[in-house]
Amino acid sequence: MNRIAILQGLFLLLSPLTLTSCISSSKVDATGEGSVGKQLTDLDAAYRQGLITEKEYQKLRKAIIKKND
Repeated sequence: MNRIAILQGLFLLLSPLTLTSCISSSKVDATGEGSVGKQLTDLDAAYRQGLITEKEYQKLRKAIIKKND
């Protein structure tokens, strides 16, 4: 798997389609992306395997946290 495909996969992981309820501001996960912890664990694994650089890791980590803040 090449680096571009991995980054595309991470992008898809970070840009899920969400639905919001008319009554509540809660988000419904429509992609099955998993919890924030799972996303961060997967991202960490990609970094440790050398699939992404430290700079990419930090950028994606911040995006995950910001999206779920």
